[in-house]
Amino acid sequence: MDPQFAEQVLRLLQNHRSIRKFTEQKIPEETINQIILSAQMASTSSHVQAYTIIGVTDPELRRKLAEYSGKQSYVESCAHFLVFCADLNRLDYVTRRQGVDVTETLDTTEKFIVATVDAALAAQNAAIAAEANGLGIVYIGGIRNNSEQVATLLELPAKVYPVFGMCLGYPAQDPDLKPRLPMSCVYFENHYPDLETIADDLEQYDQRVRNYYIQRTKGKRQETWSEMMVKTLAIPIRTHMKSFLEKWGFPFK
Repeated sequence: MDPQFAEQVLRLLQNHRSIRKFTEQKIPEETINQIILSAQMASTSSHVQAYTIIGVTDPELRRKLAEYSGKQSYVESCAHFLVFCADLNRLDYVTRRQGVDVTETLDTTEKFIVATVDAALAAQNAAIAAEANGLGIVYIGGIRNNSEQVATLLELPAKVYPVFGMCLGYPAQDPDLKPRLPMSCVYFENHYPDLETIADDLEQYDQRVRNYYIQRTKGKRQETWSEMMVKTLAIPIRTHMKSFLEKWGFPFK
């Protein structure tokens, strides 16, 4: 591989920022097609391709999705909105056409995990393709705030659930890179370590995150990453997901 090309790819991957403000510029249909084709080339377990992507173009559907997602206005205002779904329904259909009932297999927790991972891998390919075309993206996990309403709105059948959405558009902002955990806290060789060995690195990272927010908000936010995690995890959210998934054809056997 051309070293210069490799450097460009690495720069693209390491320069990801979530974009929540977009221009009014439309995305060419060919660009959308290339993004979806790129998503399709993501790795997939046993070639099952257990995901479906729904592009939501209807303004009223977008308005409702923005509301269901926690009133995130950019769901409605971005140039294009995608919903990535874990999909075991298509596999059920294909195998039944062959005269075979594989319900016992599809109803396992393993196949639920496979479908969810497949959707996530496809989405990340789509994100990289979008950014390579000068677009910005932000994932919308908020569609799981009201999973059943979203599933009903998009007419998702049993064994298909919305994992997350993705806003696409041309960026109208240029935020700084948000610091990630140091490699020493996420990459280990041969075994999982005693986490006390990374305590000092975590403290340094906390200070980096605090400085990031002080600069970004002009002092209005001064949280460390650890403090953010305490706040994020203090109250369980989306506790409806297990009952929703069971109702929607994912019994977790």
